[in-house]
Amino acid sequence: MATLNNGVKTFIVQGLATYMTPSEVAEAVNQEFGITITRQQVAKYDPHKAAGVNLAQKWQDLFKQFRDDFNNDIQAIPIANKAYRLNMLDRMARDAEKSKNRPLAAALAEQAAKEMGEVFTNKQKLDHQSSDKSMTPTVNNFNGDAQAASQAYQDIMGGK
Repeated sequence: MATLNNGVKTFIVQGLATYMTPSEVAEAVNQEFGITITRQQVAKYDPHKAAGVNLAQKWQDLFKQFRDDFNNDIQAIPIANKAYRLNMLDRMARDAEKSKNRPLAAALAEQAAKEMGEVFTNKQKLDHQSSDKSMTPTVNNFNGDAQAASQAYQDIMGGK
């Protein structure tokens, strides 16, 4: 097992905090530092894994900092931006059209239309009605009219 200096350990923690797999981190360490390490050795630097249960507080704090920064800076990733994706699709569609690849151009146009129609979002339309419409919510806006509100209450309760 290779002995790691703080620079390599920081690199490992940053990789894991940015959702790289232990195998990906081990390969990146080999490319960056020329050190061969196992994925099991890498996993010891992830406080969310069983292997990292005894990780020093210093590395746990660094992991949390990197993870929070990564999650909060999601807009810095170009493909996460709708305008960037549409621009990329536009360039690809133009290239497909130039090369007379009509099926690809049509597929890219469809992809752009889906992007504009927000097909790829988690937004959901909620229908607050029951299937037989008996539980349909009503909006009563009495605008401070206490007598109308009182009358509506009495109508609902079946009283006078």
